[in-house]
Amino acid sequence: MKAKPRQVPAPWLETLRLSMRAFTADDSEDLFRLNRDPRVMRFVGDGKVVSRERNGQILRRVLGYPHDYPDLGFWYTTRRDTGGFIGWFALKYCGKSPDIEIGYVLAPEAWGQGYATEGATALLQFGFEDLDLARIIGVTYAKNFASQRVLQKAGLADCGWGHYYERRLRLFAADNPYRGPSG
Repeated sequence: MKAKPRQVPAPWLETLRLSMRAFTADDSEDLFRLNRDPRVMRFVGDGKVVSRERNGQILRRVLGYPHDYPDLGFWYTTRRDTGGFIGWFALKYCGKSPDIEIGYVLAPEAWGQGYATEGATALLQFGFEDLDLARIIGVTYAKNFASQRVLQKAGLADCGWGHYYERRLRLFAADNPYRGPSG
């Protein structure tokens, strides 16, 4: 018996080199590959790799996010030239705060090639132009200098420190340039 062809959603956002689409349940293994790599997880959450059970919980949250928060979410991201999975990008609430954050996690083979900046820049533009968000932030661990450079290149300013996810993190932010002075 032939395997049923995998149903893949169409991309909702494309950049010069990236294609972003909604996650599906079939993306579990790609997500798990990221979540079990200690290099990837060093600056994510508590810094620990994720079990298969926890990965399933994360995927369920990712799949339900757009239903709970329309226009926001986590997006499975591939290279447009090869179709290869490189990680995910997100536009989401930052922990329990009302702030909307740009997030991303990329596979090590995608590091240092400008993909993070390209994706973050596209989401910043989407958030301001299409969603009319007043402000978008990004947060990083103090020693995550690579991610701090990405956020600055994408257009977020270094705002010092903030308290998110129950910890003290570096805070970067950008105000919507398309809104008037009153916001």
